[in-house]
Amino acid sequence: MDGAVNINTSGSVAPLRNVMLLNALINRVQNRDFDLPGLACFFGPSGYGKTKAATWNAQETRAYWVEVKSTWSRKKFAEMILRSMGITPGRTIGDMVEQIGDQLSKSGRPLLIDEADLVAKDGMIGIIRDIYESSQGTVILIGEENLPQTLRRWERVHNRMLDWVAAQPADLREVGLLADRKCPGIALDPEVKQLVLEQSQARARRIVVNLRQIAEYALTTGKTAITMADARDIAFFSGEAPAPRRGV
Repeated sequence: MDGAVNINTSGSVAPLRNVMLLNALINRVQNRDFDLPGLACFFGPSGYGKTKAATWNAQETRAYWVEVKSTWSRKKFAEMILRSMGITPGRTIGDMVEQIGDQLSKSGRPLLIDEADLVAKDGMIGIIRDIYESSQGTVILIGEENLPQTLRRWERVHNRMLDWVAAQPADLREVGLLADRKCPGIALDPEVKQLVLEQSQARARRIVVNLRQIAEYALTTGKTAITMADARDIAFFSGEAPAPRRGV
């Protein structure tokens, strides 16, 4: 994936809290009063499912979506936004910013900028401000936990934020929803679901990894119900790095 693609995943993403929180944020900014700013920030730790929330909402709200890469220049950033819009980029960065602003203004569609920490730096952040100013549209920055603090460096962006919404850790309900998708036909005891939540540190990405571990265990053992007795034989991933091996 190059960070700017057509998304069609609405049927494959569970209705997790962060999917719904981002959806509510987009709608709130889109339906704001005319004299309110149109920038907003959705932030949280890695693994909370922010990108999954973004891809689902890109389909649901018809938003333009880009996932920024660390190697992108200012020009590449603008080009990729235009590619997500299906527009041939102009010759200069200035031309492209005008094209983006014009399209956002005409279409009324939101722009989701994922991994926005990578554009929160001198030279890049100004493009976001210019896009917003030229469109007065809805622009949502999605990034890591410290993104709001990072954005304080640029007062002209920070004071144009309508809202800041923090992504939330997963809960037991969400473990159950994900288990229905990742472990179909396998019954998990409530205590096992709680263990998965704890071992995963309430991060959706790790929950999915650990549910995959359960599914593989069930496949190899032929079991259709997993209890705490089974859990002792499953290698759960907690995110901790393995200890150094001795004698290697």
